Order: sequence, then structure tokens, then C-alpha cells
Amino acid sequence: MKSIPFKSIFYKTAVLLVVVVPFIATLFAIRALWMRAIYWPDLALMAVVYFPTGFGVTVGFHRMASHRSFLPNPVVKFVLLALGCMPLQGNPIEWAATHLKHHAVSDREGDPHSPLEGFWHAHFGWLFGVGVGTADPKVYCRHLLKDPIVVIVSRTFWFWVVLGLLIPFAIDGWRGLLWAGLVRIFLQQHITWSVNSVCHCFGKRPFDTNDESRNEWLVGLLTLGDGWHNNHHAFPRSAYHGLRWWQIDLSNYLIWTLEHLGLVRDVHRVTPEMIERRSSAKVHAIIQK
Repeated sequence: MKSIPFKSIFYKTAVLLVVVVPFIATLFAIRALWMRAIYWPDLALMAVVYFPTGFGVTVGFHRMASHRSFLPNPVVKFVLLALGCMPLQGNPIEWAATHLKHHAVSDREGDPHSPLEGFWHAHFGWLFGVGVGTADPKVYCRHLLKDPIVVIVSRTFWFWVVLGLLIPFAIDGWRGLLWAGLVRIFLQQHITWSVNSVCHCFGKRPFDTNDESRNEWLVGLLTLGDGWHNNHHAFPRSAYHGLRWWQIDLSNYLIWTLEHLGLVRDVHRVTPEMIERRSSAKVHAIIQK
């Protein structure tokens, strides 16, 4: 019988715990909610922790680290990356490498999480495939390996995860740990993974990209702006994913605020002319067919 590498067993066990523990905690929280053993301060604390840690992923890991959509003040960079670790989705280097590999081969062979291999594979099944759902940082995000702030935060990843659990516990005890800690992580994980699954299966495609990326407004709201996924694939470096006034992108508003406070600069924007050209190109392609 073929032996299974220890590293493979350890990796899959670790991933299983990362996925299952928040899920079990959420089931317990649902039972507590059904029994009315919950108080508004618990939910308020969850919201207070949800937004900054969520921005850590969307603004810090995604737009700043992966796509270099803007240049931040070093303190802002450190804070965003540390917050981005708290939703327990991997350290910034691993996260960026996987995401950039997805862009490089989106919905083609080698894509870490394409729904072409099944909706649930795209959602979280890819996490259990050693070598399939991973990407080499030396290939996909070499720039991050040279960034001391990114390297330090990546090496101390588990410290920030634990801190993200200890803070709500210190404020609200076990209820804080449950709601603002584990339930918050469960929601953030599955909402982020929905970009990989839902936003490649459902929604609108205003731009003709070489993949199945789509805009889904509900995912856009829940992910703080990352659900405008077709927009993002059409203009990967854009700091703003909501390109129309009605496309709510809370991460956009945060970047705008930081820029006006002088804390970030060189924000990459898409002009109306660029949007019109891409839209016109799609219309022209349809006519040609």
C-alpha cells in the first residue's frame, strides 16, 4: 500500500481544524440564538471586529499586497496585514500567491479554485488538495518576499490569529470569543470563499474577460466590495472594484479616506474612458458573432 506523506496528513488535518472548528462554534451559536441565550452587545462586538479584520483581507491582503493598487504608509501596511491574518485565511504571502495564480490561469488548468471542477471544490474543497490549492510565492509574488513588513507579519501569522480571539474574549468573555471570535471567522471564511465559487457561477458579466468571473451584488456587500469580481478581473490593479456609483464598495471608501488623510498614495484608478473602451469591446465582439 502506498504510504501517505506526513506533511500531507499534517496539512489536511490543520486545514480541517481551521474549517471545522469555526463551523462547530457557529452551530453552537445558532443553538444559543434559538434558546435566546444571546445579547445585543455580543452581536455588536462581532460587527466591531468583523469590519476592520475584513478590511485587512480586502484592502490589505487583496488590493494592497497582491495587486499593489496603492502605496501605504508603513504603519498602515503593518496594521492592515495584521488585521488580515485574523480571519484565519492564511498568511499574506500564501494568500497573495494563491490569488495571483488564480488570476494567471483563471478557470483554466492549474487554477487553484475554479468551479470547473465543481462548485464546492471552488468554495473550499481546493483547500484539501496539497499541491493543487497552493502556489509558489517565488513565482507569483516575489515582490512580497522582499518586503520586510510582509515577511514579519507572515512569520507571526498565528500570533495575530490568537490575538484576534483574545481581544473579544477580554472584552466579553466566552460569549465574545464565540461570536466576535469563532462565528466571525466562520462568516469571513465562507464569505471570502464565495468570491471563488458564487462569483464564478452566478451574476452579471459587464466586461468580456477570459474567465467566468461575475459581479454579484450580495457578495459585494458581504465581502466589503470584493464581490464585484468581473470588474476586478477586467481591471485587476484597480483599487476600486465598484466601478459604478451604485456598486457599493466599502473597501473603496476606506482607501479614499486613507488617501485623503495622507496615509496612502499612488492609488490606481480606472478612468471612465477605460471602462467605456472595455464595455465597447464586449459589444463589438457580440456584434461580430
